[in-house]
Amino acid sequence: MLRRKIEAHGVKLNVVSDYSPQIGCELEEKEKFWSELDEVMQNIHKGRVVIGADFNGHVGAGNRGDEEAMGRFGIQNRNAEGQMVVDFAKRMEMAVVDTFFQKTQEHRVTYKSGGRSMQVDYILCRRGNLKEFSDCKVVVSENVAKPHRMVVCRMTLKVRKVKKPKA
Repeated sequence: MLRRKIEAHGVKLNVVSDYSPQIGCELEEKEKFWSELDEVMQNIHKGRVVIGADFNGHVGAGNRGDEEAMGRFGIQNRNAEGQMVVDFAKRMEMAVVDTFFQKTQEHRVTYKSGGRSMQVDYILCRRGNLKEFSDCKVVVSENVAKPHRMVVCRMTLKVRKVKKPKA
């Protein structure tokens, strides 16, 4: 798990990147991953949080009952691993950013191989910071590691001016 803390002009941003166990892995290994990610989140007390990860799950299209954690614009049907992503987002008061922006299927597919097209990589942020995102999509021409595609977001942070004390 990679975690970086960035601070500039009074704005704190915590960036977390990770790779969850694949679908065929044991449940114990998956639970350990989610426990470690929970611990990382509990140790972040201030600032914005952005998690970018290959969660190896499908959160699915639609959001009935999960509106606080995701938008309506996922693809495929939700699987058990995708439910773990949604449950984590709810538990940590986060949102699955990718699902809040309507894009073509091609700009949602993060994994493409052997005729299979899937969305398994997601960006998460604290629900209260979702309004700072103006876009989230897959860059079709960029492969991070074959067959994965890069997910990018546009986030606007308001910089606070630091007041200098009067002498």
